[in-house]
Amino acid sequence: MHVPDGFIDAPTSAAAGALAAGAIAVSLRGARKELDERTAPLAGLVAAFIFAVQMLNFPVAAGTSGHLLGGALAAILVGPYTGVLCVSVVLLMQGVLFADGGLTALGVNITTMALVTTVVAYGLFRGLVKVLPRTRRTVTVASFAAALVSVPAAALAFTALYAVGGTTDVSLTKVATAMVGVHVLIGLGEATITALTVGAVIAVRPDLVYGARGLTQRLKLRVDGELVDAPAAAPEPVAARSPRRVWIAGLAASLVLAGFVSFYASADPDGLEKVAADHGIDEKAEDHGLADSPLADYGVRDVDDTRLSGGLAGVLGVGVTVVAGTGVFWAVRRRRTADASPTTTSV
Repeated sequence: MHVPDGFIDAPTSAAAGALAAGAIAVSLRGARKELDERTAPLAGLVAAFIFAVQMLNFPVAAGTSGHLLGGALAAILVGPYTGVLCVSVVLLMQGVLFADGGLTALGVNITTMALVTTVVAYGLFRGLVKVLPRTRRTVTVASFAAALVSVPAAALAFTALYAVGGTTDVSLTKVATAMVGVHVLIGLGEATITALTVGAVIAVRPDLVYGARGLTQRLKLRVDGELVDAPAAAPEPVAARSPRRVWIAGLAASLVLAGFVSFYASADPDGLEKVAADHGIDEKAEDHGLADSPLADYGVRDVDDTRLSGGLAGVLGVGVTVVAGTGVFWAVRRRRTADASPTTTSV
């Protein structure tokens, strides 16, 4: 669903860029409360994992594919503010290194794929976990529903931006219907990936899942015929448990997905590309400003073997994204520590 240059006019792209910049600024402040010494490196890993899985286009209809957007997954694993930053880092790496998503459309892509998906998904997720039984299974079920809804929400956001600043004269009703229809199908894939990933992390380290914090259900005891809350158990000493194993396993999975499994991804156009071609949205699409970059189109220049070229590009992308993401989140974490440090004054 990466919007290329030329789909949206300059004023609307600039307005979306300003909105995206504001969202990132707010997220940088909010992420200070979400990140600690254990979760900061994991946030970088989440960004790298989203990058890897986005390379795995899956078929959703005849001649159409879809891929993970990642907003719901990031928000539930590391928090909504950090989630916006995770997806934004991925989109920046894709646009600059791989010529995927227009440079002038970066604000549009961050608004639709990072901001809208995260806000919608996490809002629905929190609502569901409040009304459903407070169990780990609830987190997985709520993750599925939140991810499912977040994808057509992003499609509607793009349609709204196109209604304001689209560069071609097309039927907005037809565009909205087509976008939502295909992205509901893509949302099913997004929901499945999100639920499986969240469920896998909860199974081994529930303390590392932001959306699962505080969801332990109190035990009930029957006293004199009445059910009363059992005394709260002492909290597990999770602070001393290193997330290293989870980090290594997640990085290994990301490298395998991007470096090997991506070769078998669907070559069909994704939902936006298909709708754009069918309805003439792409009539004024522009070539990417970095179309000649060494890693453009997820291949390494001068490497003739297609499988090797794509695999190397995927591995490089995961590596760059995990380094960039981890650097950003450690900086945010250090800023939180600095803000919390007591200041001394001389008299």
